[in-house]
Amino acid sequence: MGVLRLPGAVTIVEVGPRDGLQNEPVALDTAAKVAFIERLADAGLPVVEITAFVNPARVPQMADAAAVAAAITRRPGTRYTALVPNRRGLDAAIAAGLNEVGIFAATSNTFSRRNINQDVETSLAAYAALTRDALEAGVRVRGYLSTAFGCPFEGAVAPERVAEVARHLADMGVYEVAVSDTIGIAHPGQVEPVVTAVAARIGLEHVALHLHDTRGTALANVLVALACGVTTFDASAGGLGGCPFAPGAAGNLATEDLVYALEGLGVRTGVSLAGVLEASRQVEPAVGHPLPSRYYRAHAASSH
Repeated sequence: MGVLRLPGAVTIVEVGPRDGLQNEPVALDTAAKVAFIERLADAGLPVVEITAFVNPARVPQMADAAAVAAAITRRPGTRYTALVPNRRGLDAAIAAGLNEVGIFAATSNTFSRRNINQDVETSLAAYAALTRDALEAGVRVRGYLSTAFGCPFEGAVAPERVAEVARHLADMGVYEVAVSDTIGIAHPGQVEPVVTAVAARIGLEHVALHLHDTRGTALANVLVALACGVTTFDASAGGLGGCPFAPGAAGNLATEDLVYALEGLGVRTGVSLAGVLEASRQVEPAVGHPLPSRYYRAHAASSH
């Protein structure tokens, strides 16, 4: 496309069943979650984050994590993963037969304390031990790096700070760092400095982006990241999601919007747009409100 040098293909990590549903006021029943996950896998999404093995008192929407993991049909070629905050969560994920998990650190001490009740340094020490245990058990670990573009409590975050924490995660053995715009504050001018700083520390091939669309800039940020060489992006079907510990955070980048934009750019995803639309259509009544994905809304309007 013109002067933009874009990758030929990208990997989309579907986070709807976890990041999408954890912020919904209504907890979906297990059967609805399982159906949602299976439709997303059938749509060709190569990685589906199915749940989080977290304290149900803090995130009641994920209380049935073990039941969800036990009930899904594992589709060949799809990687299934879950978020784990501690050893108890890791043990539960292993017992559920998962061979990949995610951990979540932050750049900001205030956010880290609000989210997991530990400052960043303490959390990294705990995650180093957790990652070591996971790797010894044959489980791959992905690291989320929250508040990478700004913190709701501390404000601006320097790219070098993001890179520093990313390096700690990489050093402990995570295979990829999802640089996360937790509160949807990132704008296109921030993407290159942050991606460049992180890539200099851990290698561009280990950098993913996890974007929220609170201010409507997620796809613009994707375009800049593609030009920087990033080839892995998180997205949530229907635009579901947010963060229960980040005030004002709204929906994730919608999988439909991302697939549509990438296809228009000639970037391969391997994902069926029709399949994602169907997954969103089926889950919409269960969450009880219109899904925010712009492509989904436009498609729904034109189908009537």
